[in-house]
Parts: sequence; structure tokens; C-alpha cells
Amino acid sequence: MRIHSAALAAAMLCCALLPAAQATETVRIATMDMTSGGLAGFGQSALKHWQFLADKASREQWAGDVRFEIVPFDTKMSPQEALSLLRQVDAQNIRFIAQGASSSSVGLALQEAIQKHNTRNPGREFVYLNYASAAPAMTGEKCSYWHFRTDAHVDMKIKAMMRHLAADPAIQRVYLFNPNYAYGQESARAARQFLAELRPDIEIVGDDYHPTGQVKDFAPYITKIMQSRADALVTVSFGNDLALMVKAANDLGMNRTAILTLSGNSPGMADSFGEQAVGKVMLSGVTNVNDDQHGATVLASEYKARMGEDFFFGAAASAMRLLAEGIKAAGSTAPGAVAGAMEGMDIDTPGGRAVMRTEDHQLLMPIYIDAWSQVDGTAVRLDQDGSGFGWRTVAVIARDDVAPPTSCAMQRPTS
Repeated sequence: MRIHSAALAAAMLCCALLPAAQATETVRIATMDMTSGGLAGFGQSALKHWQFLADKASREQWAGDVRFEIVPFDTKMSPQEALSLLRQVDAQNIRFIAQGASSSSVGLALQEAIQKHNTRNPGREFVYLNYASAAPAMTGEKCSYWHFRTDAHVDMKIKAMMRHLAADPAIQRVYLFNPNYAYGQESARAARQFLAELRPDIEIVGDDYHPTGQVKDFAPYITKIMQSRADALVTVSFGNDLALMVKAANDLGMNRTAILTLSGNSPGMADSFGEQAVGKVMLSGVTNVNDDQHGATVLASEYKARMGEDFFFGAAASAMRLLAEGIKAAGSTAPGAVAGAMEGMDIDTPGGRAVMRTEDHQLLMPIYIDAWSQVDGTAVRLDQDGSGFGWRTVAVIARDDVAPPTSCAMQRPTS
């Protein structure tokens, strides 16, 4: 009996000295976009994308034995609300933030506040994953070491769009019509710049703005555009604004004018587009769910089967991949270590191979030009909103052809 007791005691001592099995670590990500108000549907869909991607990354162990959890915060599309919520994010010790659907005005406010917080609070830094706020300044003169953008910014998408537009000799007159804040203003500036470089003979016959999420009837705007005899309308309007804009164009018979967008693949667009938009509405973006060279169709099909809606935030998938790969490469979930690992990283995205540029933390990737088309089972397999219509790739602009210069003078942590 004494022998058994001694053996048991020795075994217990041995086990006590062994290192404990490492528990699965959970990384929480605060999503900071609007889930209420006039553009709530857009923000709610963004949240569903992040919930799906976090679950997928956890199940498939993109970051090894790390689980991801999404904690939503409703910014109400207000920079002031976002800054107030940032204090709650800090209080809950959430170190990773994803934002993009609630506009660049919110993004710019968060970026500045995060930079100040991180400077003052070493060891409690935030890492900001920007998957849709597209103001060039965020990776330009206002760049931050702690900010990583996985969407192409507005200059990159507009340049790709203008390259495609300029190749069409029938385009002689262009109208610019955008939301009245930084994102829309940057879009108009970029369109003017690239048209002047690529096709100086094209006349810009209008350059107007509209309030975001407030216009109920776009007919007066569309009437003015029709009177201008524009061959193409360039807009970065999104969500319900874009849906109402295209509906008014269809109702008024604006058939001679092509509509070039950056977010025509978002929910609710298909009813507004319909058959009238076939070959007329164009999209510039970082992913096409009907182009499966890099797994976009498989990913979109899985998302729709699980979440009951169309997949369209391709840059959110890139952000989730970047974060997971950064954690895996760093061997840590500490924000400083992860940020350092993500710099210069090459990753696979639904749109192709991409690189996180070290100089400004802008992801460089190919950009797709797509045309609204009828489902045909080959070029267009997945429709949008169950409409029987979807997006057909007409051109892919290589990442080197849209890689922008940068004015970023990044201040890096000293330790």
C-alpha cells in the first residue's frame, strides 16, 4: 500500500511540474459602424460579414489555436459617437478595431484618436483594421502606424474606373455626382485628375454633391444630369442613396448615360437596377464573386448559405486574413507584435495576391471592373438579391497599375 501511495505521490508531483496545456486564446474585434439610422442596413450587413469571417477564421484555424469574437458598437455614422464608443472599447480591453462601412469621416476621427491613445498608453494600443473607409489621406498625410487599410482607396478605384472609361471613344461627356463629405469630394478630385491625364478631350459637364442618407427622391438630380447629355455618370454614393438614385434614373428613362459606381454590389441594389441596367451600370471593386480564380465564388456561396444574404465586403475578408496571418507570424496577440508582423505581408485575398505596403499600410491588390449582366451560368453564376442579374468581369487592372504614390511620413513606435 505504501508503495502504491508513493507511486501515486510521485506521479502527482510529476504532473504538477509539467506545463499546463495552453488554452485557446480569444481575440475580440470591435466593429465600429452604424447599425441604426438611414443607412443601418449597410452597417448591419457589414456586421454579418465580420461575424461570418470571424467564425470561419476560428473554425479553419487561420491563426492557429486562436478564436475570434466580434463585439459590435453602433457609431450611428457619427464621428462624435465613434469617439465616445472608443472609450468603451478601451474599458473592455478590446485591442483590435474594424471599421469602414460608416464612412471616412468616422474613419478619420477614429484614426486620429487611436494614434493619440496609443502614443499616451503604451501597452494598451489599438490596431485599426480599415476595410472600407477610402479617403486617400488615411494612408497619405494622415497615415498612422496602427492603421491598416485592406480596401483600395478612392484614388485607386477611380483610377481603374477612369482607365476603363477612357478606353471607350464613345465617352465624351462625364458628370460627377457624389455624397457631400470627404469620400465624395476625394472621388470628384480623383476623377478630374485621372480623366485629365488619360483623356483630356473628355468634358466634365457637372460636378454635384448630395447629403448622405437624407435624400428621399433623386429625380431632380437625375433630371439635371439628363439635361447635361452626359455619356457617363461617376458616383461613389452607396447604400440606399445609390438604390434611390438608380431607381430615379430608370423611372425617368436615363438610358444614354452609363453609371459607374464603387458599391453597386451592396444589398438592395438589384431591384433598382433591373434589366434596364444591363451593360449600363459598371462597378469598380477589389472582388467579383463571379470570378473564382482566387476562391471568391466559393466564399460568397458559403456566406449566402449561412447568412442568407449576398457577400460583397471582399476587403473585410482581406482584413480578417491579414489579422490572422499577422497573429500567426508574430506568435502573439499583442497589438504591437501583430502590427509589426502585418507590415509588408503578402496575403491571399478573394481578389488575388495582395501586399500590405510598409510605407503607408495600404494594401495593394488587383481591381476588377464589372458590368451588370444577366446570369448565364458561366461568366455570371451568382446573382444579386435573387434578381437573376449579377456582375460580369470585363477587366482586371493589375495592382502595379493602380498602386498610388504616397505622401505618408509614418511615425513609428520607438520601442
